[in-house]
Amino acid sequence: MRIFNHLQQALGPQVGSGPDACLYFGGTAYLGIPRDENFLKYYLEGIRIFGLNNGTSRANNVQLGIYDEAESIAASRFGAENALITSSGYLAAQMTLNHFKHWGEALYAPDTHPALWINGRPEVHLPFEQWKEEIIQTIQNSSKKHWVVISNGLNNLLPERYDFSFLSRLSQDKQILLIVDDSHAIGILNGGLGNYKTLPRKKNIHVLVLASMAKALGVDAGLILGSNALIRSLKQTNEFQGASPPSAAGLFAFMQSEQLYLRQQEKLLELSGYFLKQLDAFGHHFSYTDDFPVYLSRRDGMSDLLLKQNILISSFAYPDRTGPLLDRIVLSSWHEKKDLDFLLAKLKAWN
Repeated sequence: MRIFNHLQQALGPQVGSGPDACLYFGGTAYLGIPRDENFLKYYLEGIRIFGLNNGTSRANNVQLGIYDEAESIAASRFGAENALITSSGYLAAQMTLNHFKHWGEALYAPDTHPALWINGRPEVHLPFEQWKEEIIQTIQNSSKKHWVVISNGLNNLLPERYDFSFLSRLSQDKQILLIVDDSHAIGILNGGLGNYKTLPRKKNIHVLVLASMAKALGVDAGLILGSNALIRSLKQTNEFQGASPPSAAGLFAFMQSEQLYLRQQEKLLELSGYFLKQLDAFGHHFSYTDDFPVYLSRRDGMSDLLLKQNILISSFAYPDRTGPLLDRIVLSSWHEKKDLDFLLAKLKAWN
C-alpha cells in the first residue's frame, strides 16, 4: 500500500518523485496559490519588510499597521462593512461562537464544520432543504425572539451550495444572527467574493461570515466579515486581544494579490469547464455543483483504481472513520490541461 502521510515536499500538481510520482487532484489549494511564483515573491517581500512573525497580541501598545490595513482591504474586497483577521479560521469560528452563543437560541444546519461546534457534534440529520423548512416552523411557532443560525456556506464534500434566502420569510419580530463558514467558497464562488454579499439583508437578519484564508487565498489566517457593530464587538473579546496575529508577510502578499487571485480564478473556471465538457460522457457517475472544482464519485473504488495509474485523489471516510470512503477529484489552478487529459483518459477507460 502506498502511503502519502509523510511527504517531504510542498503539495502541488504532482507529489512524490521517480516511479512513485503521482498527479495530485486533492486538497484545498483551489487557486494554486502555495506554488504560485508571483505570490511567493510577494510573501518574501513581506518577510523582508515585517520579519518572519509577530508574537505580540493585538492589545499590545506596539502594533504593526498592516493588520488594520489588511482588515480594511478584506472588508472592501469581499463587500463587508468591516473585517477582523485572526491567526486561523478555527480561532475565528470559536471566537465568534463563544462570543455570541448567548445571543439567542442556536440552530445548527446539517454537516457544519467542527470549528463551529460549541458543545459537541450537533444532532442534525436532515438534508439542507428539509432542515430549512423545519427551522422556519420552529422559529415562527416559538415565543423566543432571538435565534442564532449556524451553517457552512456550502458542503464541500458532497458538494452542495446552500441558499439562505429562506430566512427572509421569517416574521420581522424574529431577530436572526446568521453565522456562515465560507472557508471553501471565499476566493472561488461569485467571482471570488464568496457568499457574503449573497446572504439575506433585512433589519432583523444580522450576518457574520467566517473563513479560513488558508484554502483558496493561500494565507495562514482566519477572517470574519460583518457589520461595524458586530466586528467591533468581537474585537473587544479576550480571544482577539490576547492572541498573536498571523504572519504579516502572508497578509502583505494577500494585499498585493487581488489581480493574481482574479487570474487564477479565470484559469480555474476554464479548467473546470474543459473538464466538465469532457466528463459529459460519464458525468452521471459524479456529483458536483456549479463553479466549485470538486467532483464526488458515485462509484466505489475510484481512488484505488486511479492510484494504480499514478493519480492521487482525495479519499477519506465520512462522516467518521467508520463511514464509507468519499472519493473526490479536486481541480486547482496549478493544473494544466495535459494533467486533466491524463486523468480523463483513465476515467474513460474505467467507465
